[in-house]
Amino acid sequence: MLFLQLVLLVVLLPRGDSEDAFQEPISFRILLTTSFYNRSWTQKQGSAWLDEIQTHAWDSKTGAFIYLQPWSKGNFSKKELLEVQELFYTYSIRSPLIYHNHVSQWQLEYPFQVQLVLGCDSHFGEASVGFMRIAYQGSDLVSFQNTSWWPSPKGGSRAQQVCTVFNQYLVFDEIVHKLLSDSCPRFLLGLLDAGKAYLQRQMRPEAWLSTGPSPGPGRLLLVCHVSGFYPKPVWVMWMWGEQEQQGTQREQPHSMGLVFLAVTVLLVLLAGLALWLWKRWKTHWRQQCIDLPSERDPSSPGSTTYLNPAQW
Repeated sequence: MLFLQLVLLVVLLPRGDSEDAFQEPISFRILLTTSFYNRSWTQKQGSAWLDEIQTHAWDSKTGAFIYLQPWSKGNFSKKELLEVQELFYTYSIRSPLIYHNHVSQWQLEYPFQVQLVLGCDSHFGEASVGFMRIAYQGSDLVSFQNTSWWPSPKGGSRAQQVCTVFNQYLVFDEIVHKLLSDSCPRFLLGLLDAGKAYLQRQMRPEAWLSTGPSPGPGRLLLVCHVSGFYPKPVWVMWMWGEQEQQGTQREQPHSMGLVFLAVTVLLVLLAGLALWLWKRWKTHWRQQCIDLPSERDPSSPGSTTYLNPAQW
């Protein structure tokens, strides 16, 4: 059959020599998502990523970092790691209090969600000054630049009010400035150095074929599966003899912005779903309380007994 003359060519694009291994931009990101259900109930999720590789998890109860890779500590000392860990945990505890105290002023409505991202990038082996951004309900709210907080253009009056409050914490802002201008760039370079062997590894792709739904009478759909390759850049094409067939798609290196956007969107969607379910449950529970028939004691016509939800 003619389709057997098609040849699948998969090429793993080399990352380059060790001296050129990190010429492409590489990003380090720390994410913290705080879900506010009411004044007494919040949930927090934290993680850290080097591009698409998760390097750290976070225990929200103890505030401890969980090192997911043998090289996740970079070249920081134990003292430096504990200082950053304590700073992150302190922020996770104190920042929700600020939002709780300004719910009315900032026109926040429970349940709501706040996302924080801080990190830095590496270009040609040199790390850039870091950044820190905060979003409300998935939309940019404020960002930290130099030594001050600045409102997002789309944040409106809420963003301006948040900046006014945040800029009053001068000591904390100085700590953030040092973290972004010094600690994050140094940690990123140390992370790349400690994980060099892992990050420069090359794993050849595995490819296999299967048949898909027939596109029409007398026609056959071949599906190409490629997996197990590293790094991400890989070139996949169909060849007929020495001619590349039209419709071939090449996988390109994922930009850091797209990777971060994909992770953020996924977290926002999952958290949004949780908030929606919680809101529906809360509304349903209230409605049950309103519609619940009362039980009267015949001897006391004016008394009403309400069932305790714990007894349902």
